[in-house]
Parts: sequence; structure tokens; C-alpha cells
Amino acid sequence: MKIGIDRFDARLARSVIVLAIDTRIVILGAGFGGLELATSLSEELGDSVEVTLIDKNDAFVFGYSKLDVMFGRTTPAAVRLAYRDIEKPGVRFLQETITAIDPQARRVTTDAGVHEAEVLVVALGADYDLEATPGLAEAGNEFYSVAGAERLAGILPTFTHGRAIVGICGAPFKCPPAPSETALLLHDYLSARGVRADCEISFVIPFGSPVPPSPETSRALVAAFAERDIEFVPGRRVSSLDGARGVVVLDDGSEMPYDLFLGVPKHRAPDVVAASGMIEDTCVPVDPKTLETRFPGVYAIGDVAATGVPKAGVFAEGPARVVAASLIADLRGGERPSAYDGRGSCYIEFGSGRVGRVDVDFLSGPTPTGAFQEPSSALVTEKQHFGSSRRARWFGG
Repeated sequence: MKIGIDRFDARLARSVIVLAIDTRIVILGAGFGGLELATSLSEELGDSVEVTLIDKNDAFVFGYSKLDVMFGRTTPAAVRLAYRDIEKPGVRFLQETITAIDPQARRVTTDAGVHEAEVLVVALGADYDLEATPGLAEAGNEFYSVAGAERLAGILPTFTHGRAIVGICGAPFKCPPAPSETALLLHDYLSARGVRADCEISFVIPFGSPVPPSPETSRALVAAFAERDIEFVPGRRVSSLDGARGVVVLDDGSEMPYDLFLGVPKHRAPDVVAASGMIEDTCVPVDPKTLETRFPGVYAIGDVAATGVPKAGVFAEGPARVVAASLIADLRGGERPSAYDGRGSCYIEFGSGRVGRVDVDFLSGPTPTGAFQEPSSALVTEKQHFGSSRRARWFGG
């Protein structure tokens, strides 16, 4: 799908909305994108604008923390960052469930009332569609939600022998390295319990390599799989699970027996966004450089937007900064910022207490590129700082 300014005139859309002091900015979704946008606006504008941040949940959890929960390295309570702790000039957080979005009127309806805005930013991420993969909910497990990770934390200690399959049920999916990390950390987990020799681990992914933009990263991961006797099955998607027979069915009709299934469910746009009329195919089309939609005064960032970058927190954070800088420039009469550059870094757990990093550039060249940093203990510290710095920036303390 081609998304660009040829779909709509972004400059015209911008000119329709005249921003002034006391501008009402409503942000839907308090993930990476929503939190960074609200924080950036507060830092620069304080209470001269009214920023309303809405999310149905009461707390934020970093995606990588779900692996820590799943493997028993921490508890769900320890990784929850309560939204009630957000105290920023000009920003109010509302825990409400969004029931309707009118992008033309820039009006949002929730279970608690109606919110109108001069600027509306949709940052609602992607939902998980377990029903799209027959048998997943009944005969498998997903580890991409906090609830799923918590459930697996109770199941994994009972797994002592047989085949475990880490499988992808649909693409694109959030945090592309996460399934590879899961396979490697599962090896460590089973080894620490002394049962690895009695277990098999297979990893099924629809791509030809674990991290397609970075051949170097992919080679390192494939080598790590081989060293740990993890079966790597590229170019295949899990299409269904047959719990009665104990088999995973792949998209080519072949079958793999399993005793434990750890799945990445198919992703889809939230129902409320789909019902708004903003969706084309599976995402909200935007100008990838400015994140503006075809509706004046309406932006979309993060997993819900068609930006040409992966579904990952860091690729929501960058667009949030661009939108914030654009709104600040409009309010102050300054120059708009440079276009979103599609760059970001992802940390990758290789197990054995080591973390690697891939630095990816999706938009500046003809094809995406990625540079790989070898796993090290130093990158463990860097990853910890990545989380702690954002925690302090968004929630204080």
C-alpha cells in the first residue's frame, strides 16, 4: 500500500487548524508514543495548552518486562508504572474506555463522556486477535500481553519434557526480536532447571531470517540457535493448533507436534479505530514524514499508523517527538521540524546474561538497513538505562 502526501494535501490539512493558547490536544493511548508526546508538550508548553491523555488501563508496562514476568525474573506488580503518578503541567490522565472516534469533528466518546479537541492524536497501538488462529486460545499460549506472560509464569515450571514451539501467527507483529529472545531465554530457563536435555525447542517465523533489515543480526541469532540446539523454521507461519492431536499446523499444511506452544498472536487495529473510518487495509494511513492523517488536525503514531517502520516502542517514540515539535512550532509560529527519519534501536536478549543491539534505519535509503552490536554485559547496562530514563522522564522519580 502506497502511503504519502499524494493521498492528501498535508499542507492544506494543516492550514485548516489554527492553534492558539488553550488549544485542546487529546491523545488516545498512553503507550510509548502517547507518553512521549504528552511529556514533550508539557516540557515546552506547560499549562498554556490543555493535554488530555486517555487510556483504558491504569498502568504502563514496558514490552520487554513481559519476558521477565514470563520467566519468573520479576512479578507483574513490580513492572507496572501507574498512570496516576503522572504529574506534568498542562497534562491530565483519564482512565476511560474509548467507545467512538469522530476524526472529522475531532470528537472522542468514552464510557465517561465526550472529549472535543483542536488536535487529536491516535496512539492506540495494535490489539491481539487470538481468534484469527484456530486453536490458539484453547490449545496454546500467547506471551505478548501481561496477562499471557503471567499465565505462562505459572505454566513453565511444570514443563519438564517434550517439544516447546515458539511460533508467529501473523505479521507484522510488535517488537520483531522478541520471539527470538523468547526461544533463547527458554533455553536458559530449562537449562537452569536441569531439564533442557529432555526438551526440544523450535522457533517458527514467517520471515526468511529473524531480523530481515539486518543480515548481521540475523546471522548472530541463527548461530545462537544452532549453538543451543534450537530448531529454526524460517518462512513459515502458524495457521492453527490442533490440541486434540497435539500438532501445530503451518501455512503450507505441514504439521509439527508440540507439548507447549508459546505464540505471537496476529495483530489488528483496535475495533474503535476501525469503526472510525480512519483505517485502510490494517492501519491508519499517514504522511510518513509528518504523521498527519487525511483528517485536518488529526495525527496517528505508533503501531496503529502506516509509517513503514516496525511495530515497536522506539518507533512510536520518534514520531511522537516529531508531532510534538510540529505542534509547538505551529503554536509559536516557528519552523516545523525535519521529517520523521525512521531510525531506532532495539535491544536483543541473547541469554547467558548478554544483550545485543540492532540500530535500524527504515526511511532514509532505498531499503531498510541495520547495524549490529555484538552481545555484551555493557549492553545489559545500556538497556537498563533505556528503561530507567524513560520511567523517570514519563513518570518522575
